[in-house]
Amino acid sequence: MQTLPLKFETGHLYFTLGGDEWMFDTGSPTSFGTVDAVSLDGEDFKIPAAYMGMDAAQLSELAGHSTCGLLGGDVINQFDVRIDIDGGEIYFSKEELSVEGTTISLDQFMGIPLLDAEIGGETYRMFFDTGAQVSYFQHRSLSSFPAAGSLSDFYPGYGQFDTETHMLEAQIGGQAMTLRCGSLPKMLSAGLVMGGAKGIIGNEILPGRATGYFPRRGELVLGP
Repeated sequence: MQTLPLKFETGHLYFTLGGDEWMFDTGSPTSFGTVDAVSLDGEDFKIPAAYMGMDAAQLSELAGHSTCGLLGGDVINQFDVRIDIDGGEIYFSKEELSVEGTTISLDQFMGIPLLDAEIGGETYRMFFDTGAQVSYFQHRSLSSFPAAGSLSDFYPGYGQFDTETHMLEAQIGGQAMTLRCGSLPKMLSAGLVMGGAKGIIGNEILPGRATGYFPRRGELVLGP
């Protein structure tokens, strides 16, 4: 197991590896960065310079935080990962880790995890994206929930976009949560349809708890 410093800034998760800061992003199928390779828990991974036209310089500018690059599903999904924002640490392990809490089943589409969320008494498939600073809900009912202001976000291959957000109540694994949800531009929402999803659960569910992300077992464990 390898333990690395973790921080939550500008709405994103960053961990430090070899003196460089990386964004932790389960919503990106591919990693990219300014170095050719990284080593995690004794295993080496080649890192491309860009993904869908985005490189580390563009990522740093859009995120408002200097970063060496982004670690995506091609690397993350090879490990058990324990995320502890309050403790300031993230753990990568080739061996199985355990976290106390509620276990939620995960599926995958193109390496991106999918889970079930209950909103308004209905169950929807949602991507779990730690690179998303808020959640997204592509449903006509979104505008009926309390307004929470506009937000600027970005996505590789698309760039920056603005969205109006709303606060809604959801249940994930039986846990009640309040989510700040926006809506994606039409071009990006098409990707949700391909994966059979109705939205995205962002990293807003992570602070205040320890979380286990175990993609090889198809499990997400949310601490109490």
